[in-house]
Amino acid sequence: MSELYEGKLVLVTGSSRGLGKAIAHHFLGHGATVIGLSRSAGAIEHPAYSHLTCDVGDPQDVQAAFAEIRKHGSLDILVNNSGVAESQHSVLLSARSATEMLATNLLGPFLVSREAAKLMKKSGGGRIVNIGSMMTVLEPFGGSVYAASKAGFVTLTNVQAKEFASFNITCNTIGVTAIESDMLRKQPRKMFDEIIAGLPIPRYADPDDVFNVIDFLSSERSSYITAQTIYLGGIHE
Repeated sequence: MSELYEGKLVLVTGSSRGLGKAIAHHFLGHGATVIGLSRSAGAIEHPAYSHLTCDVGDPQDVQAAFAEIRKHGSLDILVNNSGVAESQHSVLLSARSATEMLATNLLGPFLVSREAAKLMKKSGGGRIVNIGSMMTVLEPFGGSVYAASKAGFVTLTNVQAKEFASFNITCNTIGVTAIESDMLRKQPRKMFDEIIAGLPIPRYADPDDVFNVIDFLSSERSSYITAQTIYLGGIHE
């Protein structure tokens, strides 16, 4: 594989399964040193990979994780990928599920990005790439809190882009369409099939579709691109 990320330290949240695991493998395959965060144990064996068990929605967990990450001395790229979803009519959605989605999908990226920015500032800058969702724009039936948490995630990204710009840190969002993952398998497939069928490019996303945009936004040449959301599949606001 190429040495695109040789010498780079990358942090990927939600790296134990699904898209997060695939993203971590992508960076490893291109020469990066990768640290993964998730609530469950790590599932990647690679000499350049280390894993920290962390609930990103728990401030104490995040502080403990960054106490370890700071030992590396710097951080070049953060991919905020952690997310939980439950598709349920608002009348039936439990407060517990709603709270978990808000904690993981919104508070978590805030906490992790805040600590990452402190490290990036010391080393002269960095890239924050956030994994958003088509739900922000499509607002499907049953997606009330999930869509709202991801919409807040976009706003969080754009405000932090302004706050971190003087540190030479860019913050951008990838609006991912449905992709084969553990999260998707827990959702009503018929509903997602209908959503995908209505897209300008009517197919499920492939991991390489996401890697392509991650590489673009993580590039040194993208230093003038921040506070942007790139939606896949032809979705637009």
